[in-house]
Amino acid sequence: MADGLTHPMFLGLPKTVRDRITEWTKSLEAALGDDLVAILLTGGVARGDYRPGESDVNALVILRDANFEKLDAISSAMQAVRYGARVEPTILTADELPGASDAFPLLYDEIKKSNLILVGTDPFASAVVDDTHRRLRIEQELREAQIGLRRVVTDALGAREAIGGGVGRKVRQVRRPLRALLGLKGIDCKEDLKNVLACAGGAYGVDVSSLAAPRDQPEAAHEALTQLLAAAIADVQSMETERLT
Repeated sequence: MADGLTHPMFLGLPKTVRDRITEWTKSLEAALGDDLVAILLTGGVARGDYRPGESDVNALVILRDANFEKLDAISSAMQAVRYGARVEPTILTADELPGASDAFPLLYDEIKKSNLILVGTDPFASAVVDDTHRRLRIEQELREAQIGLRRVVTDALGAREAIGGGVGRKVRQVRRPLRALLGLKGIDCKEDLKNVLACAGGAYGVDVSSLAAPRDQPEAAHEALTQLLAAAIADVQSMETERLT
């Protein structure tokens, strides 16, 4: 049931953002009619860690048919909400949803758990994600972050503020795969970054206190995230080994 426009998470957004999103949903309903299956808000807004003036508003628009005519008809509304409220919409078709769970397992898990339905019904309610796909995606995302973390130092040319900023971006990047890994281990953890870091640090014996403000302690934060990623990657690899034996 579409109750997202009255949900406390939505009502907690700045009024200008709420108004533009409401106007956007009406525009899409008028332009698409029955071809519009659902509109959902995801990401920080749905999790409760949206930061006014800093965060984008992630959204999913589900269509029956994403043909040129339909996309062209909503182009103005999509641009207006993007620049007026920092909404970043992803357009999918209803037929694509079942088959994409293996390609985007962590995204599907997160959307299933946290979303605000503005139009239509929840198209992810019946989505099924296999643990094998979860493990593969977790390892991929953690390894990408591990490799990128090394580039943070070499690209900074000694500038400690740049290192701190880069570490901070990597910390935000690994929130989702770390939480998914903790879930596979049976560790229940809230979705926000602070809780995920605390749970992961506890699980792997890493002091993550410096990751709360990487710009203040860039070298310590880099070392903490390096240790955390190494431990998490080793753990997810061991899960795959156990599965095969």
